[in-house]
Amino acid sequence: ASDYLLNNWPGKRSPKHREALQACHDALAGDKPAMNARRAFIAAAREVNVFVSDKAPA
Repeated sequence: ASDYLLNNWPGKRSPKHREALQACHDALAGDKPAMNARRAFIAAAREVNVFVSDKAPA
């Protein structure tokens, strides 16, 4: 997700985009749960009309 946010993001870099990027960084560093990054990524993706499933992985 962080690679997509940095290199392939289709929309403008909004506050939700920045929050998602920070959440990914925090999760990769082990500082915050990965679920926080997932939620932030979904919120940012929806803002730019990128389809993502909000179903939690099994």
